[in-house]
Amino acid sequence: MEVDLRLLCDWIEIPSVTGTEGDYADAVARALTGRGFAVERQDVAPGRYNLLARLGMPRVVFCTHLDTVPPWYGSREDADYVYGRGSCDAKGPLVSMLAAACALRDSGEDRIGFLLTVGEELDSAGAALANAALAEPWHPSYTIVGEPTENTFVRSHKGVFKGQLLAHGVAGHSSQAVGPSAIHELASSIHNLLRQPWGENDRLGKGSLNVGLIEGGVAPNVVADRAQASLLARIVEPVDVVESRIRAALSPHVELLAHGPCYAGIEFHVPAGKQSIQVAFGTDAPHMPRWGKKLLYGPGRILDAHTDHECVSKSSLSQAAQDYARTAQELLAGMNREMTAGSAR
Repeated sequence: MEVDLRLLCDWIEIPSVTGTEGDYADAVARALTGRGFAVERQDVAPGRYNLLARLGMPRVVFCTHLDTVPPWYGSREDADYVYGRGSCDAKGPLVSMLAAACALRDSGEDRIGFLLTVGEELDSAGAALANAALAEPWHPSYTIVGEPTENTFVRSHKGVFKGQLLAHGVAGHSSQAVGPSAIHELASSIHNLLRQPWGENDRLGKGSLNVGLIEGGVAPNVVADRAQASLLARIVEPVDVVESRIRAALSPHVELLAHGPCYAGIEFHVPAGKQSIQVAFGTDAPHMPRWGKKLLYGPGRILDAHTDHECVSKSSLSQAAQDYARTAQELLAGMNREMTAGSAR
């Protein structure tokens, strides 16, 4: 099955860091329209919109995200790989999905569609809106989510808890017995958090915590009156259990300001007879409960995503296109059998 590598390189050349997806969305809309899909824009914020595209009444939907992480950098290719921001996360999956959808269209199948979202890398705002706004003629029974999974179906991924810690102190000269220092209080709380167990689950594996950003203070000789840190936990327990553990580890001068999407782990549909893996990274899937059963599969490696060497192999893209088409055909055939069995009863 032919995958349009030139199109992928063209798409990589269009920056689409979260918040600036508009130009790339315009290009994808043109590609879908040119291939016979009816395209609808779903406004999420000024200059930012989801794309919904369909042939007939979509029962199987191909879904991935339009945004990338920063910084943007352009494309290049060699005999085996395409390189550039978004090559595997997630412009590569989309170009494979497009090849699969065109093959299905050419076979006479019209019960397919696309949902392409903004904001997956930050807050899944596009997915949340698509879920809230689901309406006729969309009746998805299955949504195939495209992320770099090394051409292997995923059976589950961990949940996410995002939070911000805010520490309060009393400003003063560091030579005096004043305070408390917001930075010291924050550091003590983070130390407590890093010593906590983060759970283990037979289906989801071990939970983990990362404190990714710390800010505070004004000078080395000034007791800090304010400090903050951003954390992200990959969770395998209920959200409320994780939140309680975090709050219990904080000093009286540090508060938890939960923000962003927080959700428990999610399980995916795996086609019969297919091998599957568990992954730690998150997706839009938890924010789209109304979009049918979810499958998670795509070309490329998560180890290459978000890096300065992001890439995807051409063979992986080709394999993904074939697997996307075959999977959609099997899902639709299964629906046909269910309808026939139901009418016979």
